[in-house]
Formats: sequence, structure tokens, C-alpha cells
Amino acid sequence: MNTQLHHDLENLDNLLDVVKKQGLYFLNQVDERHTSNQSTVDLDEKLSETGLGGLQTLAHFNEKFEPMMVASTGPRYWGFVTGGSTPASIMGDWLATIYDQNTQTVKGQGDNSAIIEVETINLLLDLFGLPDDFIGGFVSGATMSNFTCLGVARQWLGKELGKDFAKEGITQKINILSATPHSSAIKSLAMLGIGSNNLTQVATLPGSREAMDVEDLEKKIVALDDEPFILISSAGTVNTSDFDDFRAIARLKEKHNFWWHIDAAFGGFAACSPRYKPLVEGWGSADSITMDNHKWMNVPYESAFYLIKRKHQFSQVETFQNSNAPYLGDPLENFNYLNFLPENSRRLKALPVWFSIKAYGKKGYQDIVENSVTMAQLLGQMISESEKLELLAPVRLNNVCFSLSGDENQEKVAGFLTKLNQTGKVFMTPTQFQGKKGIRASFVNWRTTKEDVELVMSEIDKI
Repeated sequence: MNTQLHHDLENLDNLLDVVKKQGLYFLNQVDERHTSNQSTVDLDEKLSETGLGGLQTLAHFNEKFEPMMVASTGPRYWGFVTGGSTPASIMGDWLATIYDQNTQTVKGQGDNSAIIEVETINLLLDLFGLPDDFIGGFVSGATMSNFTCLGVARQWLGKELGKDFAKEGITQKINILSATPHSSAIKSLAMLGIGSNNLTQVATLPGSREAMDVEDLEKKIVALDDEPFILISSAGTVNTSDFDDFRAIARLKEKHNFWWHIDAAFGGFAACSPRYKPLVEGWGSADSITMDNHKWMNVPYESAFYLIKRKHQFSQVETFQNSNAPYLGDPLENFNYLNFLPENSRRLKALPVWFSIKAYGKKGYQDIVENSVTMAQLLGQMISESEKLELLAPVRLNNVCFSLSGDENQEKVAGFLTKLNQTGKVFMTPTQFQGKKGIRASFVNWRTTKEDVELVMSEIDKI
């Protein structure tokens, strides 16, 4: 055994203790940690012949890279809809690394850790009040969840046309309808060979809305003359947290033949609160749903899951099965996740989620969701009371979309946001909304308090 490796094995308890202490220091100081960093480092370093060993490598990391780490898990990181990590989810994530399972099977010899994943999906269905005719699994993020769901939708549509797109390739146009799809859904269309431009745009409702106009949707459905299609709808749009009318779409689905996919990456968590659950009423009729755990669930990256109706599992297996691996047996009789999603090798992504939802339960996530919305509303109120800022849309849930007041200040928005982020007190992202340059603050972190919102407004006033 390599000398350095042998030494680290004998001192493993000390190595992990040092890392634990460093991790605790970071988490305990995360409120004061900078939210943005502009430092650069030399990337031309060469690899040593003998290696440094664990402790010296940590010291080198701390000198070179640690100062660059921002408080993305902290209470004022409001960019990219980024959650933090609950204490229980960190426990699960550490154990997922320690056990290092390749999560695929639920029974048989070898690793059967997928049974934890199946139970976690069942717990999530319970948390969100969704029917048990969905099956699901874990992927790295909303992009791969959208990719998985739309991949199965592609195969379903092909079968409706008498084609097998998984084996034959796409041999004709696939009709996609959507109003305000997230960029990850558009990216998925490109990766699936459907085409990122192959999208029929459905009108949105008038006013400061991003939700789908269902009357226009029905007109476009009729224009397809009974051709099957894929509908991508939204549970929480990027700028204004707007929701499509799922009850109306469910009624359309009773009359027309289409695959209904809901991108609920963060907005689906509205179901955790009795107050906001009506926003997703009717979503149980969808064929597939995307959810992103490292957003409002507040577990570490990379964690998202997909949900697909059980009745589509044959199309799902046709899309993802390892057909050249006969030792795996019949994919429908011998369940293995590698036949149901893109990746063959996966870590136990479900464990941080399992820990967090078991630790904090339905009430815990209701509190997280409702606190986030309250904080978003507080910021929205402060912005509406400011003479120098304006809301670009009402605060409907957890996102605040705003800008500098006055059209003459549009060219100053980018510079203003740069200065604000450079304070290191808060991080927000730029956006465009109805032809205006804006700023988006997204509230999903379980740590955020009224004091954080007041601190940020103080920084805004200074600038």
C-alpha cells in the first residue's frame, strides 16, 4: 500500500475530526461569510510525485481555495434559487459518502440501497400529497429530471405514432407546447434531439403574469388536429413564481391526447403549506413531474427527483434500459434503476433527503416554505415603499422581481447589482422581465430571517 495512503488510513479518525471542525466553523460563521468572491488563483500547479497526504492537502486547500468559498448555504444567498443544507441532510450526505453505495437494486445480492430510494420517493409523495401511481428516482438536478421525464415523453409520443424513437431515432417532428419553460427544459429538448427551437409558444395571461393562457392553449391543441404532443407546464416560474392552471389543464387532458409534464423544481414545495397548496391543485393528473431538492428542500447539491406515472414504465424502460446486459434480467421483473433513468452509476442521493424529511416532518417543511414566503413578501413591501426601486411583478410566492425606478435608470441596473453583490452581504441574480432589466431575489433558505432582509435593504440604500 502507498505510504501516504497507509498513513492516512491509520490516522483516519484524526483526518475526519479535523474536517468536521472546519465544517462546523464554516456553518457556524456562515451568516458572516461573504456571498460573493472575485479572487483568482494560479491554476498551473503540477502534481507531486509522492503526494502530500491528507492533512497537508487540507492545509494546501485552505491556503489556495478555501477563501474563495462563498456562503451559498447561508441566509442571504438569494441567487439561482439555492437552498442551504439542514443539519439532518448533512448527516445523510456524509453517510452517503461513507457508505459509498452504487444505488441501483432493491433486492438480490450486492448493493440493495435502492430500497432507501424507493422509500424516500414514497415519503415525498406523502409530503406533497401526490397519488401513489407515480414512480420516481433521484438524479443530479432539475435539468436531469426534466431530461428523464421528457425522454420518456418522447418515447411515449413515438409509440402513439407507431414509432420506436429509442431504437430508430427521431424520424418526424415532435410537437412541444409551453408558455414559460425553464431553460433546463429547453436544454433537455436539445439534448434529446427534439430541438430547442421546436417549441410552439402558448400565450401568457395579461398583466405581469408568466402563467399559461389556457384558452390559447386549447386553440393551439385544436390546430394540431388530434396529433399527440408534449405539454411543458410550470409550477413556479423563474421570475414571478407563477403557476399554470393545473385544474384546467387536467380537464383538457380528459379530451385530448398529450403527455403532460410539470416543471415544479421549486414551486412544487408550495404543497407543503395548506396556505399555498391550492397553487398545485390538479397536478396529480400529470404524466411526469420534476422536483429539485437542493432548492426548497434544503439538502446538499446534487439532488433532484423525477416522478412518472406507473402506466408509462414500459416506455421508461424502452428509453433507458441496458439492453446489451443480459445478466440484469427482465428490467420489469428485476427492478434496477439503471433501466429507469440516464445514469448507470449513482451515489445514494436519496439519503440526505430521507434524513431531512424524517427529522423535520411535514410541519418542518411547512415552516420552511411559509417563512420563505413571508421573507419574500417583506422584501417586496420594502421595495414597494422605496422611491428608487420598483416591483416588476407582485410577490406571488418566494421570488421577488424588481428593478430601479424609472426607464431612464435601466442602463444602471447591471452596475447597481454588481455593486450590491460586491458587498459580500447578499447575492442576487440579474433577469429580464417583459422587456425590462431586473433583479431577482429567491427565498428558499431555512436560515433566512427578518434581520437578513433588513440588512440587505440597508446595503441597497447605501448604494
